[in-house]
Amino acid sequence: MSRIDIVPNSMKVINERFHYSPAVRAGDMLFIAGQVGRDADMNVVLGKEAQITQAFENVKTVLEEASATFDDIVEMVTYQTDMRDLQLVIDIKERYFKNRYPTWTGVGVTALSTPGLEFEIKCTAYLGPK
Repeated sequence: MSRIDIVPNSMKVINERFHYSPAVRAGDMLFIAGQVGRDADMNVVLGKEAQITQAFENVKTVLEEASATFDDIVEMVTYQTDMRDLQLVIDIKERYFKNRYPTWTGVGVTALSTPGLEFEIKCTAYLGPK
């Protein structure tokens, strides 16, 4: 089985500073690390809707780098610091998942990796043979 690290240009700082890949393709599977509402300069995006949207946009960036789409995602796990935001997450999720829907687990947490972060999304995609 082959392994390919997926590191979009806008996420090289993550790979260099924190020593992890935004995603790894292992055979036919793509494992996307938790994406949060941070911009390319590592700044936390302000506002819940903007932050959640940015997290989904970061997933999109990783998918595009791997020549994939949201239709390829088979599993999604989201982490929210406030489960009352679940409807907002659903509304934003619907902007990205149009044709096929993944399994989804939503988890309430007390904190995420950086102060100010309120949402994180982790995905697994099936890409098929290369």
